[in-house]
Amino acid sequence: MNHKKIQRIMKKYDLIAKVRRKNPYKAIMKKRLEHRIFPNKLQREFVQFVPYKVFCTDITYIPFQNEFVFLSVVKDIASGEVVAWNVSPGLEISLVRDTIKKIPPELCESAMIHSDQGFHYTHPGYIELVKELKMVQSMSGKGSCIDNAPIESFFGHLKDELDYKTCNSFEELRSKIAEYMQYYNNERKQWTRNKMTPVQYRNHLLASLGSRSVY
Repeated sequence: MNHKKIQRIMKKYDLIAKVRRKNPYKAIMKKRLEHRIFPNKLQREFVQFVPYKVFCTDITYIPFQNEFVFLSVVKDIASGEVVAWNVSPGLEISLVRDTIKKIPPELCESAMIHSDQGFHYTHPGYIELVKELKMVQSMSGKGSCIDNAPIESFFGHLKDELDYKTCNSFEELRSKIAEYMQYYNNERKQWTRNKMTPVQYRNHLLASLGSRSVY
């Protein structure tokens, strides 16, 4: 007898097999140990004055040769500086893991990293890495883009200003992105940061604090 027919009969008469039944409590515990959601600890407090204390991160897509490549970025909320980024033709979990590995370890301890509730950021591999780096994880509310406004704003500027349509290869696109990151951090002055570049404003904030060395 076909197994599908057996399933229909069991469903019709509410029949339940007593042999090798799944333990519902084990299933719940397994799910909890896998993809986890963290509370929104940032709470839209986007005005920060201490560099390297609060980071925001996300992934965006860039159209490329009738397909997409995916860009992962970590941005310092206080200065606006891009502290880490990674680009990949695929959406594997390694995209975000490799991104935060690029943050200098001395900047990670006790720093908050804020993201949305996407698959990558709730993945146990990402959560474990954040824990190893001694960072504090925070997440936006479900479906609330404004909770991560600083990184969304950056992606908007990047797509408006990056000349990605002329790229003929993935390596050329990666090179263009690297050039843009250098430009954004070191040359692009921002009105809301005393008309300074992110790096200049970061150094300005650190100098006013006088308690941490300039990275």
